[in-house]
Amino acid sequence: MRELRFDVSLHPLPGGAVAGAPLVDPRGIWPTIVPPTDAAGMTMTSDFDAALSRLAALERAFVEPDGSFVWVGPGEEGRWQIDGNAYERHGQVLVVETKGGCPEDILDRFLAVWGWPEQALAVQLVRAGVFVDEPTFRRHAAAHGLPG
Repeated sequence: MRELRFDVSLHPLPGGAVAGAPLVDPRGIWPTIVPPTDAAGMTMTSDFDAALSRLAALERAFVEPDGSFVWVGPGEEGRWQIDGNAYERHGQVLVVETKGGCPEDILDRFLAVWGWPEQALAVQLVRAGVFVDEPTFRRHAAAHGLPG
């Protein structure tokens, strides 16, 4: 199982996103996307309180009503952890800021909390300040090197 490391924010992937300039970083060369300017403030399809309840139901997950969270567990390579904050707008998930490291199957469960795979995601690589699609995010997170 691949170990993923990341520092990202999760956003809904709007229609009309276009290809951006490639990102070159210590992990490789990555295709980026540029969301349309009218996508700012767009919310996910997930209800905020329901998403936090789904997250809180995961084993060893700790969630605060304000949207802060941490989810920890054991792994083949040692302990893993995902933490961050979720924000809402009009009762819907607006953005999820998260960082950590975990096996890929744990990431699948985490993303499902926010409505993935039905909810397509635009993932902002925080340190680079660019958006990528979800498959590129996974490849980037698996390419261990300097934190991205």
